[in-house]
Amino acid sequence: MARILIVDDSPTEMHVLKSMVEKNGHETLTAGSGEEGIEVAKAEKPDLVLMDVVMPGLNGFQATRQLTKGAETADIPVIICTTKDQETDRVWGMRQGAKDYITKPVTEADLVSKINTVLGA
Repeated sequence: MARILIVDDSPTEMHVLKSMVEKNGHETLTAGSGEEGIEVAKAEKPDLVLMDVVMPGLNGFQATRQLTKGAETADIPVIICTTKDQETDRVWGMRQGAKDYITKPVTEADLVSKINTVLGA
């Protein structure tokens, strides 16, 4: 069972992702902004971060870059989970250090498959 941090400013999306993740036996932590996501990641050291992109303040690309480049959090894999489905967004997300990229609305099968792949399960 992994501890997964979900970073999303939408309460609806947060609920959907949290339900899917918990149904598959993982524990969840949540953050409603990029800034909060970085704070929680540093404090809690989750096994994985699911990162939304479109958020006020620090967006998901910026937060992913800070997590993957930060000494304390560089070993925590990030999966970007967003409505942005352009190839340029995907490439940019991966360049920020994300291990994978999934577009919303996500299916449970896709999400669980990506989580398992990134965690090496």
